[in-house]
Amino acid sequence: MSITVYGIPNCDTVKKARTWLADQQQDFVFHDFKKQGLTREIVAGWLKHLSRDVLVNKKGTTWRGLSDERKAAIVDDDSAIALMLEFPSVIKRPVLDKDGAYAVSFTAAQYQTIFNL
Repeated sequence: MSITVYGIPNCDTVKKARTWLADQQQDFVFHDFKKQGLTREIVAGWLKHLSRDVLVNKKGTTWRGLSDERKAAIVDDDSAIALMLEFPSVIKRPVLDKDGAYAVSFTAAQYQTIFNL
């Protein structure tokens, strides 16, 4: 089994996900996308499984800080990818990749279902 958690370490939701995985003795790789970066290929891969409306956090401070013109310009996956690469904080966190199946955010119930626990 291959598990990667994408996020930033100081995000409370990412912390909860990482703690839950550790408590369940699930081996995983943490990818800090602010320090390790993101590539177009990674984000495009997410978009094959998740919609941009799920990945782009429109409730967060990064989104709210964008100009109305920039927000309106997010009309397709290419424009969403460009935004997420420029402003990784706009990505809803964490993004979980479990053997090529993807999920966003964290609740214990959600992860229990994903991991069949």
